[in-house]
Amino acid sequence: MRLTQTKAELRAAAAVRPRAVVMTMGALHEGHAALLAEARERVGPDGSVVLTIFVNPLQFGPSEDFDRYPRTLANDLAIAKAEGVDLVFNPSRDELYPNEPSITVHPGPLADELEGMVRPGHFAGVLTVVAKMLHLTAPDLALFGEKDYQQLTLIREMTCDLDWDVDIVPVPTVREADGLALSSRNRYLDETERDEALVLYRALTAGAKAGMNGPDAVLAAAHAELEAVPSVKIDYLALRAPDLGPVIGPGEARMLVAARVGTTRLIDNISITLR
Repeated sequence: MRLTQTKAELRAAAAVRPRAVVMTMGALHEGHAALLAEARERVGPDGSVVLTIFVNPLQFGPSEDFDRYPRTLANDLAIAKAEGVDLVFNPSRDELYPNEPSITVHPGPLADELEGMVRPGHFAGVLTVVAKMLHLTAPDLALFGEKDYQQLTLIREMTCDLDWDVDIVPVPTVREADGLALSSRNRYLDETERDEALVLYRALTAGAKAGMNGPDAVLAAAHAELEAVPSVKIDYLALRAPDLGPVIGPGEARMLVAARVGTTRLIDNISITLR
């Protein structure tokens, strides 16, 4: 496994094909390991897996946790090696953004909804760094977790609209045994807050079980669970079509939730079948 920290080093690395990329901000956990394992499975023993580790300042708001976000490079490299990563790209801020970007990716109207309502400008920052990483790593496929479902949807839209020749591969959310979605921010939670955070998954699963009774029943069931834990402050609970447009009739849908547990903000989502 090779560690690169400059764009020149990355470009000089042999481009073994097929190539898969997994983009992260580090602080890797089993969810990231699942992405890397899926990448290795898809490219096979003769392909290459690239891991990027970069805490992207463009996607953080002024009062968010950029400075606090965990940096655990030694542990990240150990996980990467165990999962068969060939190349790690871990640039500095100055390396990736030598000047303040004057041109960024405009993410479209979906970016102003859900997460975008609470975190204005977030997805412009996300899509800008994803576009840069796709350009720099030149992969055949890029893997993203379904936990960040709105991000995944916008990345799919960007690569489609801009005719990017890359396959965007979704990977299911990895959860703890009790249902808590794995997140690098889970480490902020104390014991009480972690117990409270489980209400997000309970709400989603309650909604999924009510799918046979239609959208109103789904939302009512989820809200009932959330209201039972008033210390968890909900930013949004939404039921959308799989492309995050409006739900139209029976079929597949996606329920998304975001909430603050103590000072920690968590997101989650689940697929739902409406009858």
